[in-house]
Amino acid sequence: MSQTVSMTVNGRAVSVTVDQPQMPLLYALRNDIGVTGPHFGCGLGQCGACTVHVEGEAVRSCQMPVGEAAGKRITTLEGLGTPEHPHPVQAAFIAEQAVQCGYCTNGMIMQSAAFLTKTPRPTEVQVREELANNICRCGTHPRVVAAVLRAARG
Repeated sequence: MSQTVSMTVNGRAVSVTVDQPQMPLLYALRNDIGVTGPHFGCGLGQCGACTVHVEGEAVRSCQMPVGEAAGKRITTLEGLGTPEHPHPVQAAFIAEQAVQCGYCTNGMIMQSAAFLTKTPRPTEVQVREELANNICRCGTHPRVVAAVLRAARG
């Protein structure tokens, strides 16, 4: 039996019709709504590539059932900033050249942006702890940490 799930994605009211409300939010975002910032990585919530903000909190969208997103405010990488006016974390990632292959970047930026909202002046140790569960196979963690600290400094 199909169910319509309505939510706000990047400031825009959207509805998706799903056969299973337990389907991951990630699939609805990418396949039905057309946002491609969140990536499918591990599918187990362990790598962070699929991270989005749900009501301002960093959430692994591969683990959140789309039915639980009903009525909620979802922000993806596309809604965080624009090319003309990037979010401070996005601008810092560019300045620090914190991207190599780019697959993990969505998760790193989304996790960092939510973290800096709660911890605006973190230490390097706090940043490393916050991003410990965001996996980057290319090894850009030092530049990612530098970018988050740059964003915190403003």
